[in-house]
Formats: sequence, C-alpha cells, structure tokens
Amino acid sequence: MPEAGDEGPDYAERIAANADVEKDAWQRTLDDMEATAEELEAEGWDVVAIPASHTAPEHPEAGDSDRFGFVYVIPDNYVDEFTEAFEAGSFPKYRVYRNEMGSRVFQLTEFLDPESETVILVAGTYEMMHAPALVKTAMREDEMYSHVQTLDETVHGSFRHDDYEKFFPDPQRYEDYVVEANVGDDEDEA
Repeated sequence: MPEAGDEGPDYAERIAANADVEKDAWQRTLDDMEATAEELEAEGWDVVAIPASHTAPEHPEAGDSDRFGFVYVIPDNYVDEFTEAFEAGSFPKYRVYRNEMGSRVFQLTEFLDPESETVILVAGTYEMMHAPALVKTAMREDEMYSHVQTLDETVHGSFRHDDYEKFFPDPQRYEDYVVEANVGDDEDEA
C-alpha cells in the first residue's frame, strides 16, 4: 500500500485530467440549462435560469437546524430574479436531470408552477461522498427539499419534493459508495 505522498508521477496528471473532465461536464450542464430555458420560453413559460456557485447535500445533523435537502448557493446578482419568480407561484411540479461523472453528480432541477407559467432552473454539482446521510434522511422521511440561499446563508426559498428518487434514482448506490470510500480509511488505521 503506498504511503501518503507516494502517489507517483502520474498522480498530478490524473488529477488534472479529472479536472478537465469535470469542467467539461459542468459546461455541458450549463449548456443544457440554457437549451432547456430556450425551449420553455418558446412554450410560453417565464424562465429564471441560475447556475449555483455551490451545491451541498445537507442532512439534519449538519447544521444549526433540522432542515435537509440540497442547498444551492446562488450568486447575489440572481437573488432579485429568483425571489420575484419564487413569490409568483407554489411550484408543485419539478423535474430532475442528472449525470454522474466519476464521483461527482451534475444536476439540473426544474421547479415548475403551471398556474403562473413560471419555471426556475437551477444547475448544481456535488460529490457523491457527501450525500449518503441526506439519502438516508430522504428515504426515512419519504420526501426531499431544495433550499436556495446566498453565501451569507440567507435562505431565499425552499421547495418540498414528494419523490426523493428523482434526485437519487439508485439510493443503494450511495450506501455502496460510502462502503467503498471507507475501505481505505480502515486500512490506514490498522
């Protein structure tokens, strides 16, 4: 088993190659968001499209409150547009499009309010290793949430979802991911 720091000369190349793959996947996610926005606008929807600057799977024990779900941190320059759209409807419908690239998930979520014909699109990405506690909570509660906030932790809107499997189509995979991720930890302690 290699010691820390003995990753070899190709370690930096692997990290760099992975960064390029993730950068390309993120760009494809943003391109998909823009294409989706154009399609929905052509159908008559009022669309707000926001790339989250950070996305975090949050479980109840992670913070000061018992909230759980995905936390999307949006840039300040999107707050007014988001708030106006959020206050325009109740957003009872949602769609989730996701793509896994290695250990990272790239996700586009549509929050739809058919009555006001308003849709909010939020693009985000997260590491699967941070999601298992959220997956377990969502399975136990049989629901899911999305919270949109700014970096100063001001929550500008939250959405309730009745089907967590749209976010985690194979929930068992997350449990397996934890087991695989922790195998090396156990060996290091021995």
